[in-house]
Amino acid sequence: MDLSRPVVMGVLNVTPDSFSDGGRFFCKDEALAQARLMVEQGAAIIDIGGESTRPGAAPVSEQEELDRVVPVIEALAGAIDAVVSVDTSTPAVMREAAAAGAGMINDVRALERPGALECVKNTALPVCLMHMQGQPESMQNNPLYQDVLNDVYTYLQARLEACGSAGIAPERIVLDPGFGFGKTLQHNLSLLKHLDQFTKLECPMLVGMSRKSMIGAVLDKPVAERLHGSVAAALIAVQSGAAIVRVHDVAPTVDALKVWSAVLESA
Repeated sequence: MDLSRPVVMGVLNVTPDSFSDGGRFFCKDEALAQARLMVEQGAAIIDIGGESTRPGAAPVSEQEELDRVVPVIEALAGAIDAVVSVDTSTPAVMREAAAAGAGMINDVRALERPGALECVKNTALPVCLMHMQGQPESMQNNPLYQDVLNDVYTYLQARLEACGSAGIAPERIVLDPGFGFGKTLQHNLSLLKHLDQFTKLECPMLVGMSRKSMIGAVLDKPVAERLHGSVAAALIAVQSGAAIVRVHDVAPTVDALKVWSAVLESA
């Protein structure tokens, strides 16, 4: 994939309980239709998740996650003009998703689960490593940092080194500071303000803020009314060096990035 200019990753949660669209695309046919729509709207990547990682979410079994994501990946791989990504931390799901045609792995736990590093090495797929403090079921209880920017940076740097030791080349790695994952509103705003600092790690950066509680807290609006704030946050992210923005609302985000690109490339 050419990441010389920012691209949009469309979110496709095949779960009953994700914070924004849980249950909407739990049916395979609805999931496939939504994926095709997002590609038509300009998504370069479709990120398929079978386990909710919203604050307070309970884990699901390995088999249940497989049953949710693999049929959708099999149906989409090669049938859409976009990379199919799997949003998972489970090695067996990574392995089966790769066999089904996934072209990318997106792991909110940065390959910390036993066997994940070796599994990704063997798939030869690109992988996104995300920072998360704690686990989804409790991560928002009381997030604490000495210095959120330095702590997140140091963690991602350490995971890069772990990948290198495991034989995963740096050109296969994307990094995500993990907005909303074990972070207060002020932590999130500080990370966004200084997002350009993460470019020093010399890996493409993925950012996901779409419809999240940080947007709701700033706007004092529910999930369904966070479109404009989400697009603004995505635009700030790409201006600060993000290569991939992960969003629910593909068309408005693509439009905003087209205008930004046109201005950037003008004489």
